[in-house]
Amino acid sequence: MLTKEEIEFLDTYGYLDLGRLLTTDQVNRINDRLAELIQSEGANAGYELAESKYIRHPKEEGADRLADLVNKGEVFDVFYTHPRVLAGIEAVLGQHYKLSSLNYRAAKPNKGLQQLHVDWKNTVAHGSYKVCNSIWLLDDFTEHNGATRIVPKTHKLSVLPSEAMADTSDKHPDEIYIIAPAGSVFIFNSHVWHGGTTNKTDHDRRSIHSYFSTRDQPQQIDQKKYITQETLQRIGEKGRQILDV
Repeated sequence: MLTKEEIEFLDTYGYLDLGRLLTTDQVNRINDRLAELIQSEGANAGYELAESKYIRHPKEEGADRLADLVNKGEVFDVFYTHPRVLAGIEAVLGQHYKLSSLNYRAAKPNKGLQQLHVDWKNTVAHGSYKVCNSIWLLDDFTEHNGATRIVPKTHKLSVLPSEAMADTSDKHPDEIYIIAPAGSVFIFNSHVWHGGTTNKTDHDRRSIHSYFSTRDQPQQIDQKKYITQETLQRIGEKGRQILDV
């Protein structure tokens, strides 16, 4: 599902643009369902993140959050089953991986800035990566609306952003922005330095993250705890394996 050149790029730079994997119709249907969930869950939106002891900042000021999307509609199945995405995850983590969480994040107007960070507690040696993320763009990502920034090649460093920078909110000289149309998907090695930027527009900047880990790590969202019979029956053996249920 990935070319040799794509795998080499991902290994070298820590991220990969997979192109548009969602049609405009899919993006519209997904955004409609997300709007329904934001409305119905209200103040409890994303409560599954707050219950998890493996997520450092479950409540993020300046962003709407939803969690456990695995169990909130068939429309979300593609986010953890698409073969090109899984090929990218496998290129980083090897064959023994699982979904850790499937969450929604929307940077609010004039908010959304995150410190440069990694999604692991320390650096790793010899490419023994533990976590890998995919970000699905539900709006066009531009330099003005809170696009994710990445510092290429930093997944291979032996220092963390907090150890190398006086202020991890600052712009890094080597950072790039994920700029692409809605429906696009990016894989990024979660050991690469990354973070959201400020949304300088009047509209939310929406995305979904399907976040994976090696099978020996705890999931951010305990899939066994939340899984429903409806989901189990729908996703088949491959889906159950990816969710580790």
